[in-house]
Amino acid sequence: MKKKISVMFILPDLETGGAERIVTTIANHLSRDKFEPKILLLRKQGAYLDFLKSDVEIIDIDTERIRHSLKPILKEIYRRKPDIVFSGFGEVNAYLSLFIKLFPKVKFIARETNVVSKHVTKTEIKFFYNFYNNYQQIIAQSEDMMNDLVNNFKISRSKIIKINNPVDFDFINAKLSFSTKPESFKYNYKNVVAIGNLSARKGFDNLLKVFSRLKNEKIILHILGDGRDREILHQMKEFLGLKNVVFHGIQENPYEFLKFADLFILSSRYEGFPNVLLEAGACGTYSLANNCPGGINEIIQHETNGEISDIENHEDFSQKIIQILHRSYDHEAIKNSIKSRFSKEIILDKYEKILLELMKKS
Repeated sequence: MKKKISVMFILPDLETGGAERIVTTIANHLSRDKFEPKILLLRKQGAYLDFLKSDVEIIDIDTERIRHSLKPILKEIYRRKPDIVFSGFGEVNAYLSLFIKLFPKVKFIARETNVVSKHVTKTEIKFFYNFYNNYQQIIAQSEDMMNDLVNNFKISRSKIIKINNPVDFDFINAKLSFSTKPESFKYNYKNVVAIGNLSARKGFDNLLKVFSRLKNEKIILHILGDGRDREILHQMKEFLGLKNVVFHGIQENPYEFLKFADLFILSSRYEGFPNVLLEAGACGTYSLANNCPGGINEIIQHETNGEISDIENHEDFSQKIIQILHRSYDHEAIKNSIKSRFSKEIILDKYEKILLELMKKS
């Protein structure tokens, strides 16, 4: 019997973030005839643990901080000798790059999670990107990420391959099969949804400034998520007198908010390849996205599944919201726009090919 390819994925945890969702999807759906997936976690916690298939082994090194995780990660790689190590989180990728040459028989892949020059601010982490060419393969999710690695970090273009994020329509449809319109969606109002970590990167401060120009409109903004800027954003809401802005925190089923929304807004200052923009489309909801780095132009098909505008121009962006909310859209066309390009079947096929080709390289 032909030996299966052992793949060790590395993540901090399985909380409900983009990288965690993608790695869970890949590990769940890799062909079991060819691959044997394991996930090494710094901390065995997070909602995606419940969605991971039972045959995916979890290796828990029980380490709180990423900087303290290197020694136990290297120990597990040495002990288990996987064929491929797939590091799926930017900071772990950076630290691990220095030690790849210790394991000449193991293939190493880094899946980058953001436009690095926008996201990484600590000098000590940037230092490790000097060793990023040690990886046999680097996966970028967008052209913006790819160009950033080449131009700003001198990564060899031959090492980088672009694979967009997959959308699991089966998972989303299962979540929507028993969903109802959220109680906070008022009748006779247009309901706009934004989702993300409450941090500067996601640009909710700009979004609140935009909605300060829409106080007299019958539009409610629903913001889902939590994060370090929660109190600042709540104070900003009060200061601006935004009675039609609701903070919902983290929701177990954000898809019902997306499905029944009249519009989804992505206000980010930068992205990697935003899963939530893909998921809004998968729910049949039209999107308005800020013109920021991170593959936005690769996802939005103008006036089919959404539009792009500059959120820093608060007045123009607010007028764009009003214009969009006065139009109607083909929800099936929006879904098909996403499904035809980013369904998990299409994307996972690309991942399997990359893993198989990597094993052929000497």
